[in-house]
Amino acid sequence: MIGGFFLVVEGAEGAGKSTLTAGLVGRMRTLGLDPVAVREPGGTPAAEAVRAAFLDPANRFAPNTELLYICAARAHLVQEVIRPALEAGRPVVCDRYELSTLAYQGAGRGLDSGTVALVNRVATAGLQPHLTLVLDIPPEVGLRRQVAGAKAHDRLEREDGEFHRRVAEAYLAATGDRVRHLDGMASPAAVLEAAWAEVVAAAPAIFSMERRVGSPPARETDV
Repeated sequence: MIGGFFLVVEGAEGAGKSTLTAGLVGRMRTLGLDPVAVREPGGTPAAEAVRAAFLDPANRFAPNTELLYICAARAHLVQEVIRPALEAGRPVVCDRYELSTLAYQGAGRGLDSGTVALVNRVATAGLQPHLTLVLDIPPEVGLRRQVAGAKAHDRLEREDGEFHRRVAEAYLAATGDRVRHLDGMASPAAVLEAAWAEVVAAAPAIFSMERRVGSPPARETDV
């Protein structure tokens, strides 16, 4: 693993990933750090174009096509943004990464997990997060939150309940030395506190509050 700190936030639709990502980035800035915040698919002009096509309800994709679209966008994001930021010693906070592909295209679409893992490795060139935070939430709750927020449903969000159940179960089953599960049903403030505790525990030399003393001001150069 190269320098910096690579943090990924994962979860099913409506789990609160965007809210948590913003909170974590804010905490890092208070320590004088210079985090890069990105989302998947997206994060570069080319990857954002892929995102628009991928999520457009007017488009139809076979499962294998979905996999290749997502991983092409990921490869460009890693190449152009994530790896250079880490090499510069900056924290990177990414809203979704390869676990989402295992959940959505693997469990959700029924693609072979070995195939998904292989394409993920090609896309990331083996770059793994230091820490992945998974927000656990029942799929029906997440979808209700989106309806309550008057959010227009994209192509994946319009899938049926069985699809979203498979995705949620895949997230619940996710394990690994660098994977931590959080209660997505808790309040946003409680989720942020629990998430920040995991971040500090993973890299206290970077994220402990002692960094406040003598830390340089953060630069406004986020991608």
